[in-house]
Amino acid sequence: MATTTTTTTATPSTKFHPTEITLSPPPPSHDGLLFWQFMVAGSVAGSVEHMAMFPVDTLKTRMQAIGPTSCPSSTVNLRQSLGSILKLEGPAVLYRGIAAMGLGAGPAHAVYFSVYEWFKKSLSAGNPNNSAAHAASGVLATVASDAVITPMDVVKQRLQLKGSPYKGVGDCVRRVVVEEGVGAFYKSYRTTVVMNAPFTAIHFATYEAAKRGLMELSLESVGEEDETLVVHATAGAAAGALAAALTTPLDVVKTQLQCQGVCGCDRFSSSSIQDVIQTLVKRNGYGGLMRGWVPRMLFHAPAAAICWSTYEAAKTFFQDLNGRNNSSVD
Repeated sequence: MATTTTTTTATPSTKFHPTEITLSPPPPSHDGLLFWQFMVAGSVAGSVEHMAMFPVDTLKTRMQAIGPTSCPSSTVNLRQSLGSILKLEGPAVLYRGIAAMGLGAGPAHAVYFSVYEWFKKSLSAGNPNNSAAHAASGVLATVASDAVITPMDVVKQRLQLKGSPYKGVGDCVRRVVVEEGVGAFYKSYRTTVVMNAPFTAIHFATYEAAKRGLMELSLESVGEEDETLVVHATAGAAAGALAAALTTPLDVVKTQLQCQGVCGCDRFSSSSIQDVIQTLVKRNGYGGLMRGWVPRMLFHAPAAAICWSTYEAAKTFFQDLNGRNNSSVD
């Protein structure tokens, strides 16, 4: 009987009262940000990066579009290629295809950074210095984002070629679908993933390690906010340059697959990376696999600096915004 009395007495004290519920904003998912905020920050960063560096990307595409009857600018060095474009076509040509990249960069980078941050949180197990987790997260992020950006990258590169037969983004999309089928937009997807997986692994691991090292060196800096911006930009530039140099051969293969049959570029019977490499080596030697490595590095070093500093600035904005919102709720 004593046990029964005790149980009966305890019941009222644990009874659920709906009126005691208090509404509060959902907790941030990681780094003080919500998932959609990572997407917005990544979208802004990616768009700024690609728009700012687009002329260099055009030079890289021109130099990599190697074929038996390719335009002359694909067979000369960076300085000669730039001089030829400015003299014969005008500076506006350097921005041809930028609309396609504008349509693809924002959504792709939104996916890229949000997936990266989600897996970074899940795989790092609370250890902010886990380079393996950073690399793995970057690889998973690029697989997802490449599926979004590859079709627009195909359109962008075809518009960048000298003597491109397409009038614009819409015309290019329509003609590719009619003449080659929808699958033409994804012929380079496997190569893109194979290239970007090691690129992203190197990039993210290098960025996180460089940022950590630079932050330790700048702990005693007076201008902490300015120093932080410099740290993000410097770490991003180092990561972008290293990753770009090491993955140039695969980028050449990707360009060949995306531009095949256009402006004198080879047409391949399959999307095999090995077949493309053998064709390039047979015609141009192993040096052909490094075509465009200079503009590629010149693109990715400042582009990564711009992207990471913009991304971190956007994250800081959202962190401050979330802090103010939480304070007003309290």
